[in-house]
Amino acid sequence: MYDYGLSTLTQYGITAQSASRTRGALVCRTDQGLLILKQFHGSEKKLQFQQELLQKLAKEGCQVDTFLENQTGSLITKDKDNIPYTIQNWFEGRECDTKSREDIFRSVQMLAKLHKSMKMPVEEAYVERSLEEEYQKHNCEIRKIRKFIRKKGASALFEKEFLGSVQWFLEKGEKALNLLQQSDYAALREEALKEGCVCHGEYNQHNVFFRRDGTAAANFGHFCFDIQISDLYCFMRKILEKYSWDVILARQMLEKYHQIHPISRAQWQNLMIRFTYPEKYWKLANYYFSHNKAWISGKNTEKLTKVIAQKEIWGDFPEKCFGKYPF
Repeated sequence: MYDYGLSTLTQYGITAQSASRTRGALVCRTDQGLLILKQFHGSEKKLQFQQELLQKLAKEGCQVDTFLENQTGSLITKDKDNIPYTIQNWFEGRECDTKSREDIFRSVQMLAKLHKSMKMPVEEAYVERSLEEEYQKHNCEIRKIRKFIRKKGASALFEKEFLGSVQWFLEKGEKALNLLQQSDYAALREEALKEGCVCHGEYNQHNVFFRRDGTAAANFGHFCFDIQISDLYCFMRKILEKYSWDVILARQMLEKYHQIHPISRAQWQNLMIRFTYPEKYWKLANYYFSHNKAWISGKNTEKLTKVIAQKEIWGDFPEKCFGKYPF
């Protein structure tokens, strides 16, 4: 019977009283507290670096999911089928509820607190590629997808919706790239790398937990060296999509972050540029192009339709929110 890696606990000298499945993992109630067991995919070197980052954060008072070493001192343990697993400290608590503004603000405050401590000696292998390269690549991909659909003919609703809207969104993509090239982005990025600024890389509502004794953050596996407000942008974008690009909510989130980790004028400008780029539109188009085009999920068509329906309010958002630096 498949045990989802539970047998590896013996190599840690740990006994599990109970276990329950969660997103791609097992949460285990053990004699050493609540732990999470995950199958490991990736580089051992990167995992070791992640552990050093987590230990630094824990030492500085942040509640994070540090890894446990097994009895031989390794962070990775293989079961009888040679499948590698890791075990991390886990949290009693609940995820951030995006319907609660209080939860949203607490999550932003936690991110600001993390960012103050997330500084490490730079490892070139973990430096995120430049935003300029990313925007150039994504704009090129949008053009390529447009050419592909035009050539084959738009039969599915997704394809028709895409062709009817692509020029408007592509112009936004080009505008964001031009603004980026004229901004202080290069100096901002250089400064962030010089300081060894680390980003979480996937900071969202599923990776923030509220406990009785405070807020915890988890799943740092996508960490990278970059301008840290990229994390703030990613978190805000996902929230604001659910709130129809509410400028007041956005400003409140920015203020909560700034109170703990000040946002400079150059960072403010960079946030405005990031919100100008049609990232969700590109993501949906890219997903369509890289998956089975004979069957397009209704869910993705719905998402595209929603992005297009919100285009005016989203298009006005950067100037309304970031037009004037308030700090």
